[in-house]
Amino acid sequence: MTSEKLTSVRGMNDILPPESDAWRQFEDHCRAILHQYGYREVRTPIVEATALFARGVGEATDIVEKEMYTFADRKGRSLTLRPEGTASCVRAYIQHAVHKREPVTRWYYVGPMFRYERMQTGRYRQFWQIGVEVFGIAEPTIDVEIVAMLHRLYSEVGIANTVVINSVGGRADRPVYRERLLAHFGPHRDALCGDCRRRLDKNPLRVLDCKVEACRRIIAGAPSVLDALGDASRGHFDAVRRGLAAVGVPFDVDPRLVRGLDYYTGTVFELITADAALGAQGTIVAGGRYDDLVEDLGGPSTPAIGFALGVERAMLLLGDRGRAGAAIDVFFASAGPAARERALAVADAVRRAGFAADMEHRDVGFKAQFKRAHKLGAQWVVAIGDAEAAAGTVRLKHMESGQEREIAAELVVDALRGEV
Repeated sequence: MTSEKLTSVRGMNDILPPESDAWRQFEDHCRAILHQYGYREVRTPIVEATALFARGVGEATDIVEKEMYTFADRKGRSLTLRPEGTASCVRAYIQHAVHKREPVTRWYYVGPMFRYERMQTGRYRQFWQIGVEVFGIAEPTIDVEIVAMLHRLYSEVGIANTVVINSVGGRADRPVYRERLLAHFGPHRDALCGDCRRRLDKNPLRVLDCKVEACRRIIAGAPSVLDALGDASRGHFDAVRRGLAAVGVPFDVDPRLVRGLDYYTGTVFELITADAALGAQGTIVAGGRYDDLVEDLGGPSTPAIGFALGVERAMLLLGDRGRAGAAIDVFFASAGPAARERALAVADAVRRAGFAADMEHRDVGFKAQFKRAHKLGAQWVVAIGDAEAAAGTVRLKHMESGQEREIAAELVVDALRGEV
């Protein structure tokens, strides 16, 4: 009987070294910038109650209607693997009454999300996101700060990007715009795709997000949401535009940009790239304000804004630039039991001094050990044979220059620091 070959689930990928080293470098770059802006990490469960996403993301969205991994637990409760991070953060913010401890909250998260969708370049069914959520700031300057930070984050790693912004208005603006959309799409209803006909009944704004070509032609003539903004929404968006110009971030305004989640209000934005590595799917980060979501999910009225960026897409764009540097500083090569025991002791001292070190524990020749050191990217090799073990010395070789010398074993740390 032939057993079934076990592989990863389609659309859910293993990330192995050295690729995982490159991922870590990019994540560390993001964390460093986020810490500069005062963000602190939050970690939420991968599994949430399905109702959280139905209420938070929106029942008329593709995510809730088609893409969620939903199952019943042993007590019959409907649970879902999180398809995005904002709803979970809002739930945690409310559940732990964070607003009572601090007037402004800046969180970031790093983790996997899950959506059963058609796979494309850089889009998978398990995908990693780095996201930010800010609670408690209504002023447009935070919109500007976040977009400028993202523009910097990508620019510093060499990813060219274009900022695109829009405003979808607030609750006071929606009824006016809804009627204008219904008036426009109504006569074309039969020409719309099935999804858009359903969206037209539930949330006409969602039609603007359709990618079907026949629908896109009808969408092209739709009224602009910017023409339906009230004074407050228009003033906020104008301030965002002035702020971005003031900090030197170039941007385009796209009145058709609405985002695919129902909770957005006011400013929405994307960073896009023309890099061929992503094909036609050029969005690398997206976000916006969601000033009503905290209250909609049972919390106090709280202005909020956030974004999420795709790690897989960033790594595709980085290509060779995303390759990690040397994984280790020092490799210990030894021959014989006594030499290995000495190598073990010296390696421990080197690690305690802050250096990354690996050593060969198997009984293999020096030639094979030096080849392994080269493959690992070690800068130095500490070699110990029977003679060195007996004399209390080591041979220290700098791999790039080839220079080698014999020193006392207790001086290895000082030598690596350049002090001897």
